[in-house]
Amino acid sequence: MYKSIKKLSFSLLIASSFIWNFAIAETPEEKGFAIAAEVDRRDEGFQDSVAVLQMVLSNRQGRESRRKLKIKTFEMAASGIGDKSLVIFDSPRDVKGTAFLTHSKVLDPDDQWIYLPALGRIKRISSSNKSGPFMGSEFAYEDMSSREVGKYSYKWIRDEPCGEMTCFVIEAYPQYEKSGYTKLVSWIDTTEYRTLKTEFYNRRGDLFKVLNLSDYKLYLDKYWRAEKLFMENIVTGKKTWLVWSRFDFRTGLRENDFSKSRLKTAK
Repeated sequence: MYKSIKKLSFSLLIASSFIWNFAIAETPEEKGFAIAAEVDRRDEGFQDSVAVLQMVLSNRQGRESRRKLKIKTFEMAASGIGDKSLVIFDSPRDVKGTAFLTHSKVLDPDDQWIYLPALGRIKRISSSNKSGPFMGSEFAYEDMSSREVGKYSYKWIRDEPCGEMTCFVIEAYPQYEKSGYTKLVSWIDTTEYRTLKTEFYNRRGDLFKVLNLSDYKLYLDKYWRAEKLFMENIVTGKKTWLVWSRFDFRTGLRENDFSKSRLKTAK
């Protein structure tokens, strides 16, 4: 009982601290950072998760291909270190067994490896290739790493209606080297701090991708997860959907489950 009261008191203290910091934030940059920090704070403590989903790829002509996969995530508690994730493809046959591992960092380059069963070897993704398409989708390799607060600088632009809600509109500018983006513009609802849309601007500063997130569900009375992600490349007309069918939290995953040596046998 004492631990529960102590934890609740700590959570209220942190929430009160955010409200105070946001209220005294004077510049758009301070407001933008406060919003991003609150988004991150609300997602702390999930420990690990396993998600089952389908990836749907669509070309300009509307021809579709479908893949089944799972994403495992391990939350890293240490400061300055991002979360670890493992993507495993289960079907169709030509991609079955492909595994993609990310050790997210903040300002240092993320460590990323991919195991391709057809080649029978593990390939490291170079930092100069992070803007390339992940498995032919409209998501880039850098989109597959956790979005740590310290990876970006921020700027609050405005508040505006978004459907039946009100959203903060903030810009995030990558601070890590060799990003494929100059900025990301996100719409975040002012109540639950869920990201509803993000626009991606390329190295020339042009808008070229838009991500919409929908069908949010609440897990463990705290963690919101979007069950549909729709990424559209407005230049090529290509589209990618990620549709989740299941989320499991605190499954007992360990950090060594996310090691390079386990890629070939990942399931």
